[in-house]
Amino acid sequence: MEQSSTMTIRLPAAMKDKLERLAAATERSKAFLAAKAIEEFVAAQEWQIRMIQEALREADTPKARFMEHEAVVKKIRSRMARRQGKQT
Repeated sequence: MEQSSTMTIRLPAAMKDKLERLAAATERSKAFLAAKAIEEFVAAQEWQIRMIQEALREADTPKARFMEHEAVVKKIRSRMARRQGKQT
């Protein structure tokens, strides 16, 4: 079993009330739910940072392809206009 440690956090009273209601409804402890929420948040943040770092590395390669903002907007508007023309 993984070793755990204790941490104290401050929550707005309304959030604490919601957590208490959720704990009662799910028959879980507030600590369990808070730990689970933090675990999921950290995993999502780690993934996002990893993807950003990967994209930055890719952008730094000689094969990286970029378009100017105006060119992207023009291309999107063109495609939208074609789609709208097909729908009518």
